[in-house]
Amino acid sequence: MNLRWLIGNTSYFKTKKTLTLQKDSFWFLYKKYNNILKSASVLLCSLILLSACSQEPEQAAKQDETRADSTSTVQPSASITAPPDSTTAPVAAAPEKAAVPEDTTWNYPGPRPLKGAILPHKRIIAYYGNLLSKRMGILGELPPEQMLEKMDNEIAQWEAADSLTPVQPALHAIVVTAQGHPSAGGKYRLRMTNKMIDDVLEIAKKRNAIVFLDIQVGQSTLQEEIPALVLYLQLPNVHLGIDPEFSMKGGNVPGKKIGTYDAEDINYAADYLAQLVREHNLPPKLLIVHRFTQGMITNSENIKLHPEVQIVMHMDGWGRPQLKTDTYRRYIQQEPVQFTGFKLFYKNDLKNGSRMMTPEEILALEPKPLYIQYQ
Repeated sequence: MNLRWLIGNTSYFKTKKTLTLQKDSFWFLYKKYNNILKSASVLLCSLILLSACSQEPEQAAKQDETRADSTSTVQPSASITAPPDSTTAPVAAAPEKAAVPEDTTWNYPGPRPLKGAILPHKRIIAYYGNLLSKRMGILGELPPEQMLEKMDNEIAQWEAADSLTPVQPALHAIVVTAQGHPSAGGKYRLRMTNKMIDDVLEIAKKRNAIVFLDIQVGQSTLQEEIPALVLYLQLPNVHLGIDPEFSMKGGNVPGKKIGTYDAEDINYAADYLAQLVREHNLPPKLLIVHRFTQGMITNSENIKLHPEVQIVMHMDGWGRPQLKTDTYRRYIQQEPVQFTGFKLFYKNDLKNGSRMMTPEEILALEPKPLYIQYQ
């Protein structure tokens, strides 16, 4: 590098000096702002830590609140907002809880029954009749041991046809029988002795069977006949059946004309049983109502249902399978009230070359009968 060049290029030194100054300024500013950024980072971290610490109690409280809600039957309110005078922004609405799945185990009319109810958890298979008569049904037609063995066979067939529904054995005894003559008191009915009822209860013990006491009032009334059975109806394993076929409200002779019950009569029986359940802390009672014609029950829509009583509308007609199923659909399915029943006759169903229906055929009916009676 010569002198002439140095003199002629003084701008070179000026430029180099300027670049040097600019470089020094840049490093000064870089160090300055770098320190500021470090301080800001420390401050920001402190703020984040402080915020997290302050939210921990709130989150813990909310978690406790959620656990409390999960065990409570009280429904949460739809939303939560800040108080009107609050200076904070409104809190967002809490999400609604998922709806509790509907309990599908109770799909029947009326209130859910009390604890200990038999229906709909079991299907009742009942043998019907009177121990003092061989003509009124299988209960009485055969000696007790032979009768129980026959019932065991029927129960086995029902368990095979519907393995999901346990069977409850039952004996259904007619304890007030309609008469074709005035009898004592001119009521066209005859009350059985307590001994006969006691004998039925003893037989029932051999199969852990429940017992139904059936009433054919003749020209008497349920208001007169049911209270006479109160000592037995107070027992937890004893239930009631009422037969409108033999309720002669018009003064007719039983057997000459089909009788009738109104909803008021059925309500009286149900109210009476419900009162017994409440007074004696009993499991729900069963009330079987026989029916095979339209006129046998009037104003069925007015029948009251109770958690203490389970009402079964029972198809009581005999004949060919088609006739029986038509009767069921017409008078039971159309007015089921609550539960339904179906009757099979060992003799009458075989008349005119016909046959008895099978469990599978009966299970095809809707609603499926939960009370099956053999006569």
